[in-house]
Amino acid sequence: MPNDILSAQAGTSTTESVAPIVEQSPTAAELIKNGQFEELLDHFLTGSIDFLGKVLIALLIFYLGRWIIKQIVKVFKRMLNRRVDDIALRSFLMNILNIALFATLIILIINIVGTKPVSLIALIGSIGLAVGLAVKDNLANFAGGVMLLFNKPFRGGDYIEAQNVAGTVQSVGILYTTLTTFDNKTVHIPNGPLSTGNIVNYSTQATRRVDLTVKVDYGSDVELVKRLLLDIAEKHPQVLKDPEPLSRMVKMNDSSIDFVLRVWTLAGDYWPVTFDLNEQTYEALVSHGLNIPFPQMTIHMAKD
Repeated sequence: MPNDILSAQAGTSTTESVAPIVEQSPTAAELIKNGQFEELLDHFLTGSIDFLGKVLIALLIFYLGRWIIKQIVKVFKRMLNRRVDDIALRSFLMNILNIALFATLIILIINIVGTKPVSLIALIGSIGLAVGLAVKDNLANFAGGVMLLFNKPFRGGDYIEAQNVAGTVQSVGILYTTLTTFDNKTVHIPNGPLSTGNIVNYSTQATRRVDLTVKVDYGSDVELVKRLLLDIAEKHPQVLKDPEPLSRMVKMNDSSIDFVLRVWTLAGDYWPVTFDLNEQTYEALVSHGLNIPFPQMTIHMAKD
């Protein structure tokens, strides 16, 4: 019995010690060294055919995948148009979807053409590190765009003022928010500074107050000026009755008496009302003989 056990163990150790012999193909350098040029040509032709085959497969997958992505994007866009009213949010989500789908397609192509999983992970990690170092500022802009969509300080179509720019919000992209100014300029503001800076939104309230400052000469009839300003406001069709217009003298300057006219109007009528009040106030003052002063300086000449 012990002899059988020893024989079995010996047989096992003998079997385990035998390793399979794998023949390795000679490298190109070895073939050149040995003068085996026909084998070298065959080696390159085989590798080239294999490489071209992988390239053709990759191109086929790319164009097919791009077509599929377009169909997915169309369906997603129709769904967003029905369910999401904010155009800024829609544009941001569409950008995210496009990037995610194309990144998935590229990874799929790399995997299908024969890259090993370990090599694929290393490649993705290297690319991610390189891209992260190259576009670190844009990463802050991307995070800013996400914060803007979560906090929602404005919506698409709102008129805002931020980063010394005023305009109507057209879209919130991955990195930039696009505004259109009054003179039809397109301005792209980075999302990073925009999300951390001051934002004035003129569209959140239904009404706005128009403040008009009027200057007249000293010696002018105060009650007459107040009455003229109130008459102008009350006759304007776009000035709201509630709250009531206010006309008061607010300051005595060096060369003028200052009056203020405060009226409320709908947010969309702010600028037309402002322009109308300026024009009508000037005409009313001139027609009643009230002078609009200009800065004056008295100079005393010293005698020798």
